[in-house]
Amino acid sequence: MRGPADIERFGVVGAGRMGAGIAQVAAMEGFEVVMRDVEQAFLDDGFERIEESLDRLVDRDAISESEAEATRDRITGTLELEDLADCDIVVEAAVENMEIKQDVFADLDDLTDEDVMLATNTSTLSVTSIASATDAPDRVVGLHFMNPVPVMEGVEVVIGERTSVGTRQAAYDVAEALGKTTWESDDKPGFVVNRILMPWINEGIRAFDEGVGTKEDIDQGMKLGTNVPMGPLELADHIGLDVCLHASETLHEELGDRYKPAYLLKRKVEAGHLGKKSGQGFYEYD
Repeated sequence: MRGPADIERFGVVGAGRMGAGIAQVAAMEGFEVVMRDVEQAFLDDGFERIEESLDRLVDRDAISESEAEATRDRITGTLELEDLADCDIVVEAAVENMEIKQDVFADLDDLTDEDVMLATNTSTLSVTSIASATDAPDRVVGLHFMNPVPVMEGVEVVIGERTSVGTRQAAYDVAEALGKTTWESDDKPGFVVNRILMPWINEGIRAFDEGVGTKEDIDQGMKLGTNVPMGPLELADHIGLDVCLHASETLHEELGDRYKPAYLLKRKVEAGHLGKKSGQGFYEYD
């Protein structure tokens, strides 16, 4: 399995918030990146996110303007999955839909060499099920980056039922090469982070809906009481209420009623109040 020393071209499937972030981090570490999505508008949005992120880093003197320019130059966009055929690693960050992910991995399995690691950034779906769409499930692994990718240090390495020892080690090596710190999860619903995080968010929403406290007091209490940077309602807005709902529904289906989404969460999503990205969630944003 190819490790960081063998990687020149780094493929990313998906130019959304996560895909663009992964592409940016890989390019910042010197890899030539090919970022693919299905529509030019999605690619344009992805490059805009990368541009804004690099500008913030330059403004904070975290990187120089020349480093930002070099990062931009290393990223190429494409609408063709075939353009990832000669990549030395591919990380999939498409929408959280099993059928779509399986289709992508079946195609990547046909396109790429057998020693190329195929990683999924899924946050809740089974790595084993995604890998089952390929003829080589041993080279499929989960690399669950945290959002926003350029800022958050952690990557969750998720081991599928047939992930090989070599693929597992390559996943750790690649994450380290991207400047990330890792922890491992078995291929169980929600893995480590979302299995614990989603009930926490849902209970915070229920507490607010039932009048236990104002949203500000609930978030303040959890921040000061547990030393986390965001309370559950603020964090849900940051993640996206639609993303939280989808993750909770997946966990509810797999693990039962302890993961049932809060009623107010569903109502907010139905109203189009998705958090920061829509301008309104539990809080309002400019």
